[in-house]
Amino acid sequence: MISRVTNQTMSSFAQRNLQDNMARIAKLQELAAGESLISRPSDDPTGTADSMRTRADIRANEQYKRNIDDANGWLTTADSALGTVTGLLNKARDLTIQASNGSLPQTAREAIGLELASIKESLLDATQTQYLGRSVFAGNSNESTVFTANAGQYTLTDPGAGGVQRRIGAGDRQTVQVDASAADVFGVDAAPGDTTSIFALLDSMIAKLNGTGDVSTDLTAIDTRRNAVLNAHAEVGTRHAQILKAQETNLDEAVSLEARRSGIEDPDIGRVVLDLKMQEVAYQAALQVTARVLQPTLMDFLR
Repeated sequence: MISRVTNQTMSSFAQRNLQDNMARIAKLQELAAGESLISRPSDDPTGTADSMRTRADIRANEQYKRNIDDANGWLTTADSALGTVTGLLNKARDLTIQASNGSLPQTAREAIGLELASIKESLLDATQTQYLGRSVFAGNSNESTVFTANAGQYTLTDPGAGGVQRRIGAGDRQTVQVDASAADVFGVDAAPGDTTSIFALLDSMIAKLNGTGDVSTDLTAIDTRRNAVLNAHAEVGTRHAQILKAQETNLDEAVSLEARRSGIEDPDIGRVVLDLKMQEVAYQAALQVTARVLQPTLMDFLR
């Protein structure tokens, strides 16, 4: 069946083609202005799914970065505090060796006792070292005071349940403890008269120096406690190195994920501009051809 082609048919067909051409130009103009290749899911269903997965990975990586930065702050603070504790214990050891000299007069022994008392107070201050309002030695506890003294016995105020953990990446092995154990570093007295803690030990030594006791026998206990601090310091250093490595990995992953997202969503501006110019030329040509083919006649004005 042969259909009759009228001026109205030709006009409708030409208008539809021109509108399609204008729609393509509008889309290219959006892309040239920096719009994403996927402005709506229907533009590219597969690309939309890939983009959503990539953006989810980017958000997860950003959270890992925040965790890494927080862990770095915790471990840096703990490292500094343990360095201070090590220095204080070294000084206490030197004073103990000095006080072991049997020829010292009583006034000198008492002066050493005063210095040890000052060291003990400094060590107690070190237990309160905080990062963002929380002690780096108190575990998951929010107590402001780590140790409680009762009749010369020093115990943890609230040991907390486990250490402070930070997840720095995907996987079960990507969790790092960022605090230090107060019990391991300073020791805890289990019963009255116990001198396991460095504080009770110093109290005992001060009492000996104020009397006639021999402090040379306490040198081994000080060395034991100092070695415990050095071990804790080494462990914190190992974890800190792991955090610094995780920072590098996280940065590389961020660059990789952004490149993947860009490959899915971002248009090739050079190609878009070229296509836009070609569409504009085609649109102008279509306008000229339509104007010449669909010239108005007297009948168009009489309708």
